[in-house]
Amino acid sequence: MDANTARAWTARWDRQQERYIADREERFAVVADVVAEATAGSPAPLLLDLGCGPGSMSARLASRLPKAVIVGLDQDPVLLALARDGYRDLARFVDVDLASPGWSTGLELTGPVDAAVSTTALHWIPEDRLGAVYEEAATLLRPGGVLVNADNLYDEQPVLAGLAAAVLEGRAARVGVSHHEDWATWWQAVSAEPGLAVAIAERERRGARGGVTELSVLRHAELLRAAGFAEVGTVWQSGNDVVLVAVR
Repeated sequence: MDANTARAWTARWDRQQERYIADREERFAVVADVVAEATAGSPAPLLLDLGCGPGSMSARLASRLPKAVIVGLDQDPVLLALARDGYRDLARFVDVDLASPGWSTGLELTGPVDAAVSTTALHWIPEDRLGAVYEEAATLLRPGGVLVNADNLYDEQPVLAGLAAAVLEGRAARVGVSHHEDWATWWQAVSAEPGLAVAIAERERRGARGGVTELSVLRHAELLRAAGFAEVGTVWQSGNDVVLVAVR
């Protein structure tokens, strides 16, 4: 698939994602702010994009940090195909299932990682595997390196959790994204793209991922600290849309 076609599909993906994450572009910018600050002393920082999807975050990091070396990881063959065809000049994309033990084996990294980021991806990892994912990520990061997780993270207090969800819904209505194409419709459309026929067949062969794991900020923080991160905290939030940072 040519780069323009791949990027058009990714732009359509970004638009449907805004239906669920109204401030998605701001969230991307916040992640990039954190990475830029944390890697300010590195002339060519090494970055990992965990669950990179079609390359949306990787592309924005490359724009913000043009000298960075970026490696994107994902297990969805369709989204990987879009990333590789659309942004092969900006990052290297690797077929990796983060839920599998030893996922970092064979990444062929050039040195310690300066920052690992994830946007709307780690909620696919079952809770009994997420701690191990954080542990493995910690072994790759240099001291002082950061892991940045931008995702829907929930409050353990049910009333506050409901209020946070209402805030997110209200924001979506105010900025006019509630009627964007939904996730299922995007997948139905992209499945008819001739240039992705091989990737679509492989996705069907692998089968669908499991359900969403709804964990609280507190639970993520517990897992991160147990994995060896020294500091963990929220740097941005809109409703239950959170950017959580952990320092190695």
